[in-house]
Amino acid sequence: MRNLLFLIFLSFLISCKPETHQETRIQEDVTYLASEELEGRQTGTRGEKKAAKYIQNRFKELGLAPKGTQGFLQPFTFMPKTNPHGEVKFDVNGDGTITGNNVLGFIDNNAENTVIIGAHYDHLGIVKAVEGDSIANGADDDASGTTAVIELAKYYKKLNNNERTLIFVAFTAEEVGGFGSKYFSSKLNPDDVVAMFNIEMIGKESKFGKNNAFITGYERSDFGEILQRNLEGTDFKFYPDPYPSQNLFYRSDNATLAALGVPAHTISTDQIDIDKFYHTVNDELETLDVSNITATIKAIALSSRSIVSGKDAPKRIPKL
Repeated sequence: MRNLLFLIFLSFLISCKPETHQETRIQEDVTYLASEELEGRQTGTRGEKKAAKYIQNRFKELGLAPKGTQGFLQPFTFMPKTNPHGEVKFDVNGDGTITGNNVLGFIDNNAENTVIIGAHYDHLGIVKAVEGDSIANGADDDASGTTAVIELAKYYKKLNNNERTLIFVAFTAEEVGGFGSKYFSSKLNPDDVVAMFNIEMIGKESKFGKNNAFITGYERSDFGEILQRNLEGTDFKFYPDPYPSQNLFYRSDNATLAALGVPAHTISTDQIDIDKFYHTVNDELETLDVSNITATIKAIALSSRSIVSGKDAPKRIPKL
């Protein structure tokens, strides 16, 4: 069995031609999302709107169906918390609220059971200048994860054998309080969601070395065990979160759905305890390892297949 699984994984890697998981396309997506043109993608700004349009167009190119309330867009208005990072805000509504846009696409199977694959595309925007640089590009946080969502949408659209409905979502307003995922979660029945794959900061090698990532809240369900079982015979391994003191399980867009009982976990490779680029203007494309992003995307694609196919359903997380 081990040899058979290894051959399947090897065949999967070999089959990753330019139309699937090609590093050049991955780099193109990350490059644009982390570009100066988007001014750090702070929610409610011109840069966020440009990023949303780009993601929307990529979803269209891949043939996803729109899942938002306005095509692929799911606009919502919220009262932001104080943001200690951003200093310049554009297009803030006159009453002090901000309007942001989640970007949603899906592959339907007329199934009530849904699997969500998501990441946040917003970042800190324009911040206090450091050596003349005031744009917090957010290359790893979270252009890398957003790119993974696009690539996984491409993968599953091409595979076209999902037994469960797949929703691909790029959240906004994560950096200012998780308002995007909270709004998204309020518009669905959490009991219909089998699992959520949240992808956050996969642009650098993990503390466990190459071909390794960690899963937040690993002990709260058997989500991680299922993923690891699907990777048997490969070199890739998922570990429990090695940074419990950082409280990462509650610091990303998985948290809202997890509180509602969904096995919703974040996959990451970031060494957040020593990452000197985190939440700085230096989180730029040049700091990323595109091969690490690619390897992690491939691992998520392979390890998620039994959940997407309907074979496995992770145990529910106790509701808060």
